[in-house]
Amino acid sequence: MFDIHELNASDNTLLAYLQNQPPDALAKVAQSVSPEVKQIISQNIQNLVGMLPPQHFNISITTDRENLAGLLGSAMMTGYFLKQMETRMQLDHSFSTHAHLEDEV
Repeated sequence: MFDIHELNASDNTLLAYLQNQPPDALAKVAQSVSPEVKQIISQNIQNLVGMLPPQHFNISITTDRENLAGLLGSAMMTGYFLKQMETRMQLDHSFSTHAHLEDEV
């Protein structure tokens, strides 16, 4: 995806912007995400870190700050992409419904 070691807040305006956001602003963005998008992101993260049935395995994941930041960054980018696609899907549906109604008139 991307190398977090190459990212520097002084070189990356998006990273700097995100780091300067208050937690409540980020929470509001997270609340606006649909359950479908949350499910896809959850599945994506589970696939990235591996998914073993917890009833049969005592799973512990250890990582460093940089790798965790990379994982979170990847999840954020996936979320933004999915939110844009969800918006596009809703617009396509609205336009097709509107066009269908015009055809009936």
